[in-house]
Amino acid sequence: MNYRHQFHAGNFADVFKHTLLVILLDALNRKPAPWCYFDSHAGSGLYDLHSAEARRSGEAGNGINRLWPVRATAPAPVAQLCTTVAAFNPGLAADALPRFYPGSPLIAAAAARAEDRLVLAELQPEEAQLLRTHLRRDARTAVHARDGYELLKALTPPVERRGLALIDPPFELSTEFVHLLQAIRAVQRRWPEGVYALWYPRKDEPATRRFERELVRLKLRRVLQAEFRMAPPGAPGFHACAMTLLNPPWQSEHAIETALGFLRDTLAPQDGNYRLRWLVTE
Repeated sequence: MNYRHQFHAGNFADVFKHTLLVILLDALNRKPAPWCYFDSHAGSGLYDLHSAEARRSGEAGNGINRLWPVRATAPAPVAQLCTTVAAFNPGLAADALPRFYPGSPLIAAAAARAEDRLVLAELQPEEAQLLRTHLRRDARTAVHARDGYELLKALTPPVERRGLALIDPPFELSTEFVHLLQAIRAVQRRWPEGVYALWYPRKDEPATRRFERELVRLKLRRVLQAEFRMAPPGAPGFHACAMTLLNPPWQSEHAIETALGFLRDTLAPQDGNYRLRWLVTE
């Protein structure tokens, strides 16, 4: 696997994914009982937007850099994401853009309370070591240099019983939807009360629709899908992604709807769009 998130850090898909992650973790924090967070493809944790890779792709320009100037007017979850990003950019001038962008493990760590726990999987040894370095002072976290799907099958259910699993593979393989579906089928049986956030790009629409039909056939109780587009269907390049939520927290769809509307108006006011729909309801 050759994927390096450094090229894509802070892009529209990250902003979309991490805004929903903030909403889900905030919902878990409303109850005092501790929770466990699983991250199947955790990455290195922190990304330099001034790096050669990030500059070459320029993808942060349609994501966090476009959002940053209007963060003061953002709804609470988007503002909270920006506050977390700001914490990794101390001393940032008021009119400057952030240099460092945190990945999902550091965003989850920022939301976690003292009694909560994070279990992070990263298959690439170098990326896993960087993640350990970024979290070396955080006793709540455990970083595993292993396959994320295998980790979920091995370590669920957590002792806390409450929690969230973020599954966001790089989709380098044409069989990724198959692996994702197999993992959900196995892990959800072991941990039915868990919340699952499945992120995926909308590049291959026939494959995406097959995956969503198969999810519905699993006969889960509640499945909510959020989709975000920077451009209309059929436009060239990567411009659309989705996150499907299994067992989303109660009424979280309202916060998601508000956040997606703001992101659409901010990141892609001309051609952007979003959709929020229930695939399965009780």
